[in-house]
Amino acid sequence: MKQGAVIMIIDDELQIRRFLRMSLETHGYIVHEAETGEEGMNLTMKFRPDIIILDLGLPDMDGLDFLKKLREFITTPVIILTVKDTDDDKIMLLENGADDYLTKPFSIGELEARIKVALRHSQKFDTEKVLFTTKKLKIDLNKRTVYANEKEIKLTPTEYSFLTLLAKYPGKVVTQNQIMKELWGPNLLDQTHYLRFYALQIRRKIEEDPSNPKILITEPGVGYRLAVD
Repeated sequence: MKQGAVIMIIDDELQIRRFLRMSLETHGYIVHEAETGEEGMNLTMKFRPDIIILDLGLPDMDGLDFLKKLREFITTPVIILTVKDTDDDKIMLLENGADDYLTKPFSIGELEARIKVALRHSQKFDTEKVLFTTKKLKIDLNKRTVYANEKEIKLTPTEYSFLTLLAKYPGKVVTQNQIMKELWGPNLLDQTHYLRFYALQIRRKIEEDPSNPKILITEPGVGYRLAVD
């Protein structure tokens, strides 16, 4: 088991949240919980969980709508809790971004098994490409280290997230909207001055001449990319 994995529970039933929290914390997981879709979205952006356990019957929005909105900016594995048990319902959930589902009632043992599978899949995805390497920049996603011009660079969490997002698409432009959604969620898409600020901060740390960047490149009006050799 991945010790210390962070799990977000989004369910409007207090008793279920308490039961899941107690059971999962006993097995070494770090658990956060939310009662509504809005609260769940905000806490997901704050804590960046490894797994999301989502009940479809949320009081402020349909769980499927929440899932669709979530998938606009985050790829965290989602396990759905549902009372629906038809093949059509299951197919609909999987096609809209769910990674797995459990039909109520369920056992904690079954849930933990599904969590382990989802974590293995996400770890496999994360480690398929753990390095971004050019002559001027090296990013090790496993060790969370960044070297620029052979010197280790210390980045803030937001700076690191910005840089590693670009590293997932080497040489390709990542749009402003995509970066904003990934770093701050879908509600701040018009605040693109955040991007200019953080791009400048990163360049001051990784570029030999920040005013004439050779690593972190701006595509005016579109987005940003990392230069490759």
